[in-house]
Amino acid sequence: MENLNLQWRLLPTLTLLAASLFLLVFKDSAKLSHSECSLLPYNQYWLTSKRIVTPKGVISGAVEIKEGNIISIVSEEDWPRNSKTGQVVDYGEAVIMPGLIDVHAHLDDPGRTEWEGFPSGTKAAAAGGITTLIDMPLNSDPSTISTETLKLKVDAAEKRIYVDVGFWGGLVPENAYNASALEALLNAGVLGLKVAIRGSFMCPSGINDFPMTNASHIKEGLSVLARYKRPLLVHAEMEKGSERHVKLEDDTLDTRSYSTYLKTRPPSWEEAAIRELLTVAKDTRTDGPAEGAHLHIVHLSDASSSLDLLMEAKTNGDSITVETCPHYLAFSAEEIPDGDTRFKCAPPIRDAANKEKLWEALMDGHIDMLSSDHSPTVPELKLLDEGNFLKAWGGISSLQFVLPVTWSYGRKYGVTLEQLASWWSERPAKLAGQVSKGAIAIGNHADLVVWEPEAEFELDNDHPVHMKHPSISAYLGRRLSGKVLATISRGNLVYKEGNHAPAACGSPILAT
Repeated sequence: MENLNLQWRLLPTLTLLAASLFLLVFKDSAKLSHSECSLLPYNQYWLTSKRIVTPKGVISGAVEIKEGNIISIVSEEDWPRNSKTGQVVDYGEAVIMPGLIDVHAHLDDPGRTEWEGFPSGTKAAAAGGITTLIDMPLNSDPSTISTETLKLKVDAAEKRIYVDVGFWGGLVPENAYNASALEALLNAGVLGLKVAIRGSFMCPSGINDFPMTNASHIKEGLSVLARYKRPLLVHAEMEKGSERHVKLEDDTLDTRSYSTYLKTRPPSWEEAAIRELLTVAKDTRTDGPAEGAHLHIVHLSDASSSLDLLMEAKTNGDSITVETCPHYLAFSAEEIPDGDTRFKCAPPIRDAANKEKLWEALMDGHIDMLSSDHSPTVPELKLLDEGNFLKAWGGISSLQFVLPVTWSYGRKYGVTLEQLASWWSERPAKLAGQVSKGAIAIGNHADLVVWEPEAEFELDNDHPVHMKHPSISAYLGRRLSGKVLATISRGNLVYKEGNHAPAACGSPILAT
């Protein structure tokens, strides 16, 4: 009995001790979780630099980060009065800029992770200064065209992404006339819809659940999107059989010549698709039946008639934006070697004169933003040994390199740091509806890239590349300027000079 009484008297003490041990373990686990998510051991700190790109210009000063958000921005003059507490990471002359937002990437997860996948794709993004990716509804398997397939993608992303990832849904003939199905997909969290006007793929892609659409499908989709104020992204190429400059069944074709491939996808295809698209784009004008919806042209290649049509549509009040990609700004058809299918994409890289017009349109504000259109595959499908441009998979593998490529090729045109932030952060954030991203501003997510614009490097076999298949990238062998030192996603230092955080702690982004 005495032993039993002793046990009862000790029970409160033992309970308190157990509770204390639980709290201690819980606290240590929380610390461990943070240490796994970030290469920095603290969640409140200052970053200082002589070049911080803000909406008000480039300043010398400091940014304070706490629990994933930016809570203070001070100039160099005010810095001594605000730096009494907290850890400080000084980046000297390196540039601190809002993290890049890539609104057009194919991570191929789930279903084709041998092509890329969330882990390698988001590691490459982090190494390139990208803090947010919006994943296309294809080339994963299945494509993201329903609530069920969206759930598969979101589940695949959980604890496997190093930066934040959002998702576009697909508008296809199967769901275009089913408003309830589109509403369910939008309610489930896709940030908008993606559509391909018929004829937008030439070679068999294996993406059988993502067929082509027409203006009627697009009109129906816009009427639903208008209620959600979300965009419709359009791959604008329409095959005009009578305008094809070569016959694909011609056995005498030199399939290793890039000029052969280029003739199979003339600029008139882009122009024809945009003309058809603009028959419904007028619905997005103020007081139009689809007011609130927005059209966005992805990967524009033709800088002539197609761009002229888009400029006219903007003048007329259509709610429309357009992107192009670094590979259209870096390369020209004349320099692509025979058989080098790393350069194959759709729409194709055009001639040098077209490239100059694209730069002019971008610098003048007629092209609104940039995206990677990262579209990898396995090396076998690129047919690198055979070099057959007509049969090889089309897509440029580029995710890790878009910042240094844009900067390296843009310097001759006078590109500024503020323009980079606009093309790669501010405007993409607006398109994707991410009000807490895209700028170094108080209250925003602490999504930042730290980089040295003046640092040059050779993109050779010794350069650390985190994409799954570095050998298929058209950028290999180039000398670039602009070395990424660090990438911070929601306050976590997820990348630092070749190293990633131990754990994949990026957040799936779902619209609400």
